[in-house]
Amino acid sequence: MTSYRYLSDLFSLDGRVAVVTGGSSGIGRGIAGALARAGASVVIVARRESELVATVDEFTADGCRAAWVGADLGTREGVRAAAEQAAAVFGEPDILVNSAGINLRPPMGELGEEVWDATMAVNLEAPFLLGQRFGPGMAERGFGRIIHVTSQQAHRAFVQSGAYGVSKGALESLARSQAEAWSPHGVTCNTLVPGFVMTPLNTRLSSDPERVAELAARTMVGRNGLAEDFAGAAVFLAGPASGYVTGQSIFVDGGLSVH
Repeated sequence: MTSYRYLSDLFSLDGRVAVVTGGSSGIGRGIAGALARAGASVVIVARRESELVATVDEFTADGCRAAWVGADLGTREGVRAAAEQAAAVFGEPDILVNSAGINLRPPMGELGEEVWDATMAVNLEAPFLLGQRFGPGMAERGFGRIIHVTSQQAHRAFVQSGAYGVSKGALESLARSQAEAWSPHGVTCNTLVPGFVMTPLNTRLSSDPERVAELAARTMVGRNGLAEDFAGAAVFLAGPASGYVTGQSIFVDGGLSVH
């Protein structure tokens, strides 16, 4: 067997369909591009049409099969509509990546119900509803991969974790519950845990050079993360190679969490 054939059997996503929320920017975009270039047909779900169009145009120019669905994941109706539109493009997905999120972090004493509800709706309820929509079908077909993008705040509180940290901690618990339910039927459910990544979601911190340098110094590799750092881990978790990995939180953080 050639090395190409061996690696293809482990990691190729040819013939698979992936839905990636938040796939038009940041970590989600990096993951969506990796899955598409590994052979999956990718549907990107996000809010901003201009970013969606630019992302899909880039992927298709590289020879990938990609499409987009504009959606507001802040309401149950929006999530359900997005799920049906996404499934109508290339068919029912084999891979679901929940990367969409909002990062509202007022001080705890100023955290109101509106911010709490908005955070939980996008960061936790949307992944739950999408899992309920797609997970059973994956289990029935005997193959599925659900990947959530969480945060260091799921494991430790700093820089005013607030509702955001709660939502990400709960999302990791959701992955374990999904794994318990569906892994016996070939569906693995895991989370990717970033460190500090230079994305639009982290503009509040990335606009402060001193804070950026301080965070880089906390890693073991000496730099902050980039969206492309998640490509390999995402392809691994989305493909055949990870069939015995489920219910896990995999840190892609340059060693920040253990330094």
